[in-house]
Amino acid sequence: MEESSAPPVERGAPGRRQLLRHLAEGKRYETYVERQTQEMRVCFLCERIFYRQKPMRKVGVRWVCIDCLRALKDSIDTLDRWEELSTLREAVEKDVHRAWKPER
Repeated sequence: MEESSAPPVERGAPGRRQLLRHLAEGKRYETYVERQTQEMRVCFLCERIFYRQKPMRKVGVRWVCIDCLRALKDSIDTLDRWEELSTLREAVEKDVHRAWKPER
């Protein structure tokens, strides 16, 4: 048998390298998460988590995302119309009940 001049290969070496690579990736991920959580904001209306990409506004001690602010603005803008519809509905219900009751 011929002897090779290559150094002997350790059986655990590829597994060890992979383990060290995973540990290093885990450490980088932990560092990334720690940095991102400082910039993380939770919208108290929709309870979604946003970072710098989504505009948010602080209202009191809570944060509100731009989507919820737009929905809230639309709701407030149409509040008068809602009130008109509810009074109209009440008036119609009163008239319907009066029309169904026979007068004696």
